[in-house]
Amino acid sequence: MKPPINTSNRRRSLLLHWLPPLLRLTLVILVAILLLGNSSMPPGDPLEKARAYTRQIEFDFIGWTFDALRLKFLEASIGTTNYLSEEERHEWVLDYLNLACQIFRKEWELEQIYANPEIDDPRAYSTELRKELAGLYARREQTTPLVESILQSQISYVIAEEGLSLAGQPFPPVLYHSTPLPLILIISPRDVIRLDESIALNGDLPIDARDELEQNVDQALDVSSLVENIGGLGLYPTMVDETCNLNWLTEVIAHEWTHNFLSLRPLGINYGTSPELRVINETVASLTGKEISRAVLERFYPELIPAEVVETPSSEAPKPAEPPKFNFNKEMQITRVKTDQLLAEGKIEEAEQYMEDRRQVFWENGYTGLRKINQAYFAFHGAYADEPGGAAGVTEDPIGAAVRLLRAESASLADFLNRISWMTSFEQLQKAVSDED
Repeated sequence: MKPPINTSNRRRSLLLHWLPPLLRLTLVILVAILLLGNSSMPPGDPLEKARAYTRQIEFDFIGWTFDALRLKFLEASIGTTNYLSEEERHEWVLDYLNLACQIFRKEWELEQIYANPEIDDPRAYSTELRKELAGLYARREQTTPLVESILQSQISYVIAEEGLSLAGQPFPPVLYHSTPLPLILIISPRDVIRLDESIALNGDLPIDARDELEQNVDQALDVSSLVENIGGLGLYPTMVDETCNLNWLTEVIAHEWTHNFLSLRPLGINYGTSPELRVINETVASLTGKEISRAVLERFYPELIPAEVVETPSSEAPKPAEPPKFNFNKEMQITRVKTDQLLAEGKIEEAEQYMEDRRQVFWENGYTGLRKINQAYFAFHGAYADEPGGAAGVTEDPIGAAVRLLRAESASLADFLNRISWMTSFEQLQKAVSDED
């Protein structure tokens, strides 16, 4: 049996819909202006020498934002979501995810045709497949605005239930748009792991061009750089990668909404002030995203929650212990700790060779997507400390551990966010945690 929906919350959820269209659009644009300067991964002011290589391929944030706002305005003006039952919303979302999976499979088939050396004319060979893909793309374009509106309302409902609302609505409102994401060029010094610059690039940059760009930037600036994929971006509306995994999708939407929530408060405003505050921001967003995503699935899509494995006693003799499986987080933590040690000793070339040797170990154990492990890789991935270990490095990460402890000691998610969002230093977080002991 599903829990009843609070009727007063339902009425308040319609307030924005019934505002005059011009007023609603004005409110959205005002929020966008507030948030564009404080996204979870701000473009910043990259080194001019680096931009000499990226200026022609940098992502157009302004154009994307206004196009996304236009789509949101059109869907809100129609208001189709308000006339659908909960069951109909459920089916629309599942059908959309199934469509996305079909598209990914067909795209993979197309890539295999073009990669097959035995096919002389891949374009002619793939004519029917490309026609099929064109039809699937058209269906996705038609259904995306409605499905995004449905998920926005469902996530908003959960956020309001968590006590994170203003007059029954999350603020800022939950707005996202699924789209191919830009790439991000990360720049770190070679002698220490630190994110100095990040530049958003067009997402269609081929692999060979990414590698050439990294080489040019590294040689020109004597830095470590990496062009990396991202899962979402805290613009407004937030930018979320296309996927057919609802668990991942709702988690990223909630993660990026959290960045926008924090961006209106001291913690988010000071995102780039120090590496510690960046880690705190990302860890808070990661924890919140997972928690809200779980609540959304429990409330609206319980059949998609992975079943828990329950071990039962067995009278059979125990089987011989299997060799331990390769643990990505543990092995990446070992790599980061050793790299930090070598860099601290001034052994830069030795550290870089060590990271490349370790990348090959990951490759041999099935992690073939790691094109490079370098200082820039750790500068980017090391900021996410919602789980112990991994690219953050240190065995007992004090920042991530403190954030996780504060969440555990908080009475609710709202209490946790309302406390930590007003902090402006790691020292404040440590004091808050120590006061609870």
